[in-house]
Amino acid sequence: MRPHVELIQEDDYVWHAAELPGGEGRASERRLSVDEEDGSSSLRLDFHTDWGRGPGIHHANTEFYVLDGALTYGGRTIGQGGYLYLPRGVPTESVRFTEGSRVLHYREYGDAGFDPVDSPAAPRWTDAREDVIVIDSAAMNFDAVPNPGPMPGLFIKYLHVDPITGFYTRLVYAEEGWSDHRLAHHPCYEEAYTTQGHMEYNFGTLDLGTYFFRPARVKHGHFTSMEGGATWLLRSDGELFNWYTQNEWVRWGGEALNYGPGPEGQPLRWSQSSHDLAQPWRTGPDLDRLQQAWKFQHEQGAPDDHFVPHGLGIDPSLMAIAKAIDAANLQGGHGPDHSHSHSHDGGHGHDSGHDHHPVPPAMDWGAQPGSLAHADERTWAHAHNWGAGRTWSAGDPVPGPILSSLPVRSRSRGRWDGDGM
Repeated sequence: MRPHVELIQEDDYVWHAAELPGGEGRASERRLSVDEEDGSSSLRLDFHTDWGRGPGIHHANTEFYVLDGALTYGGRTIGQGGYLYLPRGVPTESVRFTEGSRVLHYREYGDAGFDPVDSPAAPRWTDAREDVIVIDSAAMNFDAVPNPGPMPGLFIKYLHVDPITGFYTRLVYAEEGWSDHRLAHHPCYEEAYTTQGHMEYNFGTLDLGTYFFRPARVKHGHFTSMEGGATWLLRSDGELFNWYTQNEWVRWGGEALNYGPGPEGQPLRWSQSSHDLAQPWRTGPDLDRLQQAWKFQHEQGAPDDHFVPHGLGIDPSLMAIAKAIDAANLQGGHGPDHSHSHSHDGGHGHDSGHDHHPVPPAMDWGAQPGSLAHADERTWAHAHNWGAGRTWSAGDPVPGPILSSLPVRSRSRGRWDGDGM
């Protein structure tokens, strides 16, 4: 299981010698995210010399995407935007990269292992089932995304789609002015590296070289594409479905006894919610785009609520607390069917059954957590792993989200980004 990485600028990572066994030449890597259980990795490579290796079999599903420079596979050379998919267990031809190339490199369901072979005609592994893909993505046209969110302006280039698992790699472009005012979570993991442009969202600023790896079901959102739009190379380990949330809130807190004296020597109060964490980091144009998203939805007849930035308006968590207090007061400390026998002053007695308090109204606390999860939630193969993706089909119960309330700090950019969720 890879940890949640949200959000980081690649300049905040250190360089390591690239783990590319069997190759000739020098290269370095930045480890964007790594699964310590099976070796799956997302890496940024810099090639300091011409580099290459001969035919062989990779131990993982292996991908290369050229940010700058050029790759050569089987005699075909492709520059910026070149994409190469080398499936696990499939004999491949030789691969070359030119000096100075900057490349994204992914290994999935396996480590960096590489077994040299005499030629691509060598036998496949018995469980190998895909074929090599070589694409010049710069020569492709972007297609409109079928379901772009609340408004048009989102476009896609598909690079690889696994027909069995739904795992797919794609380039996604959001034109300037595209926005989505809702939070979303998915049944699959989602990771992205920003290759161009500028976008703001609730976990920070997406600009050139920023990266996230978000496990399945982690809430994220409030996207606004700014000047020049934004482009990412984006990957998911299954078909991506969007489950939306509005009017979101999270609260936790406590008494920070040893953090230092507060006002008048009192202990500091440490309480956080999406309201308490709010910072004025969203610009006016950014907020305008979010307003445009729900207005467009209203024009389409959708029931979306108005967008209110975190930190403004009534905090729903406080409303929930007030609702709980009201319910307790209405019940008066005992049930509504409280009946008993007693004697009144005046010399006579009788049995009296009556209600001392009115029956409290039914309180709507929202869906029970159990109803938001699959029936086999904790019994499948990855039950120990809350963030693991799973196959989901329309009509299946929607699993509940995983919430994150941490802002993100970039050392290289010297800023705190995001209002959490």
